[in-house]
Amino acid sequence: MSEPTPHTAFRDTTRIASGPLAAVALTVKAAIAAAPTATILVFDDATGKVVDLDLRGSDAEIAARYTPLGSDAATATYDTPRGRGRPKLGVVAREVTLLPRHWDWLALQPGGASQALRRLVDDARKADGGRSQARMGQERAYAFIATMAGNREGFEEASRALFAGDHARFVEHSLTWPQDIRDHAEKLLAGSARANG
Repeated sequence: MSEPTPHTAFRDTTRIASGPLAAVALTVKAAIAAAPTATILVFDDATGKVVDLDLRGSDAEIAARYTPLGSDAATATYDTPRGRGRPKLGVVAREVTLLPRHWDWLALQPGGASQALRRLVDDARKADGGRSQARMGQERAYAFIATMAGNREGFEEASRALFAGDHARFVEHSLTWPQDIRDHAEKLLAGSARANG
């Protein structure tokens, strides 16, 4: 089972929490109680975008609201029997639209259309050389810095360097930003592998 996407909370320019959304939500609730006028933003580390939280209710209700149903914490309280059919292997069903010639070709492939499509996607991912991951990292980091550093010195130049893949110039133009903002932008740029670090 995949880990839930980490989230990160900032009070003004200081990072106050990072991790599973349930834990971050509880930290945010406590931070708001301690400083009701502070600006607190929560970011989805998978996208770099701000998320809104519903902090009504008790701590247990908030934790339950933001604990994914498939997680260990959720299954500990909701132990449902397994249904018939294939075991859940993380397969996601979505609609695919192809031309008739594509369906004809897929029908001739060993293992059927689904297996052939999975092989094609895996081959394309290997041939990608990490370009898609790098682009996703740039988009995550940009979404975050646009919110947290959009009015700060060096933002335009840092953004250009970010999308040009010039890490040294990105660092140079973001040096005047608060440390927590710079660190989190770097984490998002590096990707999900380091997003928990």
